[in-house]
Amino acid sequence: MKKLIFLTNDDGYQSKGLLSMRETLIKAGFEVVTVTPDRNMSGTSHSLTFTRPLKIVKLEENFYYVADGTPADCVHLGLNVILEGKKPDLLVSGINTGPNIGNDVFYSGTVGAAREGTLFDIPSIAFSVGSSKNPNYPEIAEVGLKIVKAVMLKGLPKGVFLNVNIPTIPKNQIKGFLLTKQGRSAYKEEIVKYLSPSKEEYYWIGGEEALLEECQPGTDYTAVKEGFVSITPIKLDLTDYLAIETLDKENFLSEIMRF
Repeated sequence: MKKLIFLTNDDGYQSKGLLSMRETLIKAGFEVVTVTPDRNMSGTSHSLTFTRPLKIVKLEENFYYVADGTPADCVHLGLNVILEGKKPDLLVSGINTGPNIGNDVFYSGTVGAAREGTLFDIPSIAFSVGSSKNPNYPEIAEVGLKIVKAVMLKGLPKGVFLNVNIPTIPKNQIKGFLLTKQGRSAYKEEIVKYLSPSKEEYYWIGGEEALLEECQPGTDYTAVKEGFVSITPIKLDLTDYLAIETLDKENFLSEIMRF
């Protein structure tokens, strides 16, 4: 029986990265059910839609989009409505059209979808390219397939998903695969102000790719910059247990009670 992969993204159903990954997974012999937003939903993180109804549109067999839905919406509806509760063997999110490194993991819809899959106890991987400049998606999908096969074979620790960034270089120039930690990427913040014909002010929030001075040894950003595939295990539990011990030793709660 074919292994079932749930495929989603945050760039929409027309994304070249998504279509390349879908084709690669199908050629590799997997059954692939694809559920995506209807358009680019970058920056939506892990948000769910509670304030309006959502519509599922079928494009073709095993390929759907959710009108005005977020990546997390797609995972929820895909698993509960389209698959009717049938649990996939793996969830794949991407391939994103740009990097998701460092602090990106808090904003990224690509990563948010993988996190949502992990909440459903499904092994999940978020795939992104190291740069948005002319990525060769079919080659990048082939590199990603190696990680998919490894996770299918070995599984992942409970409550952990993988955030993968693949360098935008020819496949034969990739130096290898590294397990990395989350870096502290920074962006040149850019907020552009526009004036409407009626002189109302509007703003467009954007940013350039991560700055070089934020490189740290062993991080996702450094690995990609040096030509390696970065594989960062991310856990759902964000609790800082060392901080709990530190605050307890410093009588933090006692200080609160003094006020």
